[in-house]
Amino acid sequence: MIAPNDEKRSIKKISRRDMLKLTGIGAAGAAIGASGLGGVMKAMGYDVSEPVADSTTASNKANFYGKHQSGITTPVQTNIYFASLDVLFSTKNDLQELFKQWTPLVVRLMNGELMVDLTTNTRIPTGDTGEAVGLDASNLTITIGAGPSLFDKLSIQHLKPAELEDLPHFPKDQLQKEFTGGDLCIQACADDPQVAFHAVRNLVRAASGKVQIKWSQAGFNSFPAGGGTPLNLFAFKDGTVNPAITDEKDLNKVVWVDKGWLKGGTYLVARKIQMHLETWDRTSLKDQEATFGRYRDSGAPFGKTKEFDDFDVEAKDSNGDYIMPDTSHVHLARKSGARILRRSYSYASGVMSNTGAHDAGLIFISFQKDPAQFTTVQNSLGRLDKMNEYVTHRGSAVFACFPGVQKGSYLGEALFNAL
Repeated sequence: MIAPNDEKRSIKKISRRDMLKLTGIGAAGAAIGASGLGGVMKAMGYDVSEPVADSTTASNKANFYGKHQSGITTPVQTNIYFASLDVLFSTKNDLQELFKQWTPLVVRLMNGELMVDLTTNTRIPTGDTGEAVGLDASNLTITIGAGPSLFDKLSIQHLKPAELEDLPHFPKDQLQKEFTGGDLCIQACADDPQVAFHAVRNLVRAASGKVQIKWSQAGFNSFPAGGGTPLNLFAFKDGTVNPAITDEKDLNKVVWVDKGWLKGGTYLVARKIQMHLETWDRTSLKDQEATFGRYRDSGAPFGKTKEFDDFDVEAKDSNGDYIMPDTSHVHLARKSGARILRRSYSYASGVMSNTGAHDAGLIFISFQKDPAQFTTVQNSLGRLDKMNEYVTHRGSAVFACFPGVQKGSYLGEALFNAL
């Protein structure tokens, strides 16, 4: 990360004792916990709400301002750090203050800058944790959304979109409470894993005492040389049938909400899916391909030769059998008739303590203008999907991702204008 020009802000050097006097609390940790790092920063003389513009000179930079939030139709980066948060406050004013505080900090992070200017005073906590110093912006995008529970906690149920409801229980779900739900989410994607982690860590730190992480997951993607669809841990291409991110007309049909305070936003579905690699690795290639309904090496659907060839899900061979098995993942998903924008990442988190098997799989992320699109696909897969033999859904959440931010505004302003 690049430290901003030190002349932009005059840094006050104060002793630890003076800082504690300013905050009125007897220990630095307690001060941060009670009022948030942002409160301590203000007491020290930092202006954490100062407007920040998108940099025009930063390397590998994704823009923050625009009609939509970044990280949705942005070209997929190689890494993600996804965090589901619980809020520790109970009023809409607290939420508004948080978003006003986060907005310039998000811009600075996406500019490849530090959260705040560095200080040379070693007696106080640094404004930025520092692990991204020397790294560029790495195409960092930050996407923030609100879960159904947030509206209940803040007593603003009348503003909760009708579509924003917890997902139903699906066949074969084995959800774990510690990986399910959340009041807010932060999706940080970047071409450097440390940049993505740094972004979430510092935003949560800046809001200490206001939010806490409920669950999180790091993930990764690797792209073939020369580009192309990334492979998941089953070695099959993942995301072939996505809408084109450059086709605004199609995205308006599939992704972007077109009404209410969420207009220009979207819904994010997150699913933590364990992939049983040991079972998969003992399965023949023929059965693996029949599970997906695609050839592994080319990614082409059964009966076709190229990855993006279209196909008729009802097509049959000369014996009257489906060319694409009717229990295959692709057959059932296509038959649902619903479309979503997938933006998923693989994860590997060591081994399962009780079995020694890989704790690995997919942090499934999809964007859609209505969560019912995802529900339709998942219900179509149901108990018939042959993929069920090899995966278990462990976590689940849904969030309303706010519209983009215009210069001079702040994250989620349309929600507060609707109050």
